[in-house]
Amino acid sequence: MNTKRNIYKDAEHPFAQYIRIIGKGKNGARSLTYDEAYQAFSMILKDEVLDVQLGAFLMLLRVKEESVDELTGFVQATKDQLNFQPLHVDLDWSSYAGKRKHFPWFLLSALTLAKHGYKIVMHGASGHTINRVYTEQVLEYLGFPICQNEAEVAQQLAQRNFAYLPLDVISPILSDLIGLRNVMGLRSPIHTLARLINPFNAKATLQAIFHPAYRSSHQQTAFQLGYQNSAVIKGEGGEFERNPDAKTLICGIQNGELYEYELPKLTDNRSPAEEELDLAVFKAVWEGKINHEYGEIAVIETMGIALYTMGVVNHYDEAMVKAKALWTDRF
Repeated sequence: MNTKRNIYKDAEHPFAQYIRIIGKGKNGARSLTYDEAYQAFSMILKDEVLDVQLGAFLMLLRVKEESVDELTGFVQATKDQLNFQPLHVDLDWSSYAGKRKHFPWFLLSALTLAKHGYKIVMHGASGHTINRVYTEQVLEYLGFPICQNEAEVAQQLAQRNFAYLPLDVISPILSDLIGLRNVMGLRSPIHTLARLINPFNAKATLQAIFHPAYRSSHQQTAFQLGYQNSAVIKGEGGEFERNPDAKTLICGIQNGELYEYELPKLTDNRSPAEEELDLAVFKAVWEGKINHEYGEIAVIETMGIALYTMGVVNHYDEAMVKAKALWTDRF
């Protein structure tokens, strides 16, 4: 982070133009073009921006709501500064929200797919919002290592078909920016763009959002980035997890074509939240020692969306049947 005192008393800082564009007031402001967004975010990633500028920029974007061109520019700038070698990955699964009311059932969807030979890279950040259970700590509880470099990702994919990579390994600067959640009191566009990075250029990507308005912008950004197969949902707790208590609208890309599809509500009443997220219970469900009606529906349905997104099946009905069979046959 750059906290240097202001030395720009006589000349304007190069980043100031981007703050001015989005912050000029109701009538004067506009969104950044793709090229402007790309240049602005490249400066941020190279640590060429003062902290005060960064705070102003992120919060102005938050108030304005970032455009598809801005998001696409931010993500592409990030991808262009990563130095990962391409790996054979079937599915890129982002996990940045953490869980508060329900267990992270999506994790069992991913691990079941991995058991059946699908290669999955999950990436996320932990601990940026208080009172949430994050993917990283759950994976460690289940005995899965947290990868600290590209070689470990390749090794885990070879051994288990599943690898988890923290954001601070992908991009320390992005990780620091996500950490500002508790400084600003608000999430920033970094949460959105991190979900879209797809660091190893997997064949298919999954992203979840908190706010329904973001569904379309995620879908459109993935499309502009050239992603061929992608799905975006408003997931339970903000993770990519089907909530059986509600209809689920999928905004997706299949073989380069945009589509929308709605899955129906599956329960009559809202399922009660867990009194506590006791990971021993979660592990027992994974190991088949106990049943969990809500959880297993969430696991199967989430897995079904993933199967369809990867192009394993041609219809959602078929996807759910296959997902149920994979869950039953996970041992």
